Amino acid sequence: MTLTAAGPQADPGTRRRSLRDLPINVRSSGIYIAFALIVALFSVLTDGALLTPQNISNIVVQNSYILILAIGMILIIIAGHIDLSVGSVVAVTGAIAAVLMVNYGVPWPVALLVTMVAGGLIGAWQGYWIAYFGIPAFIVTLAGMLLFRALTLTVLGNQGIGPFPDAVRTLANGFTDGYLGNVGLGPLGGADLFSLLVGLIAVGGMAAAQWRARSGRIRYGQAVDAMPLFLAKVTGSAVLIMAIVVQLARFKNLPWVLVLLAILVLGYSTLANRTVFGRRIYAIGGNLQAAVLSGVKVKQVVFWIFVNMGVLSAIAGVIFAGRLNQAGPTAGNSFELDAIAAAFIGGAAVQGGVGRVVGAITGGLIMAVINNGMSLIGAPSERVMLVKGAVLLAAVAFDVWTKRRAVS
Repeated sequence: MTLTAAGPQADPGTRRRSLRDLPINVRSSGIYIAFALIVALFSVLTDGALLTPQNISNIVVQNSYILILAIGMILIIIAGHIDLSVGSVVAVTGAIAAVLMVNYGVPWPVALLVTMVAGGLIGAWQGYWIAYFGIPAFIVTLAGMLLFRALTLTVLGNQGIGPFPDAVRTLANGFTDGYLGNVGLGPLGGADLFSLLVGLIAVGGMAAAQWRARSGRIRYGQAVDAMPLFLAKVTGSAVLIMAIVVQLARFKNLPWVLVLLAILVLGYSTLANRTVFGRRIYAIGGNLQAAVLSGVKVKQVVFWIFVNMGVLSAIAGVIFAGRLNQAGPTAGNSFELDAIAAAFIGGAAVQGGVGRVVGAITGGLIMAVINNGMSLIGAPSERVMLVKGAVLLAAVAFDVWTKRRAVS
């Protein structure tokens, strides 16, 4: 029912229901429901081709660099800023890595470290102008998008450089070895036992973290989901994780980039949710003046989240170049748009102060499934862009709508 109270003396039972009255948090859980529906839709449209082991592996490998960028982007957006330069930073750091490894023969671990330092310096350059000089992030990173694209052309001499060492290509495209052999799965065939055990450990860790978070909210008197709903959400997440792991284990085991992503997601989720630095990021985006009055060193926090974005862009740049086995002048084109879209589709608020690392990864996977699914059904590129634009607009509109409903 959506009856509106007639006045101050109206029966409380007739008031309009808000989102707070619902048994599930629509704002935080809606993205996962949408993801499940999109996967189900494209599974039907592609006659099951979307969920084949090889295709799931392709989705992970082909979109790994966007997901890495989305992790850094969500922190910047939570703090109330934006970064339009990440695509160009991906290009220039990939170029630096190529010159070091290919032209100068620098060992790949050293070259990777130098490239990450270069990405951090780029982030520090932009973070200084934003945090300490007071120029809006939109302007600084827009200028950076042009500057670092020009630097890419200069470093590469307007031509591609490759091939990369085998270790870098393995990180970008390779898979873990079958350390423990295969195990039978009945009608599904065989699967790598090591990958299955990793999946079970991940599910156990996820369930323990959710239980600990729920217990903490109860201790502080905060609202939590009813136990049946909580168990249903944990079970659904566990089934989804294991379904993906089983399919990957049936193909070529776990992609190395998935292992890297899992480490990054775990680390940055902990940073955002369980550290003082993470709470300060949310405080700055939620209410800047209150954060200042509370003693938060806003300039330092903003500076370091842009340094972090530069380092993650460097990692994404090496992975992208390694996947193509070449650093090219056009690398990273439109990556910033995909990373920003992943963050907003994943639940980030336009005004800042809201967002989760896992949500950004989910948003990136939604974009990946749309790209892959529409490619499988032979949709033209303009239709793919149309759908992605509509999904992004719908996500932001949903965020605005839920805010209005929550306070009504």
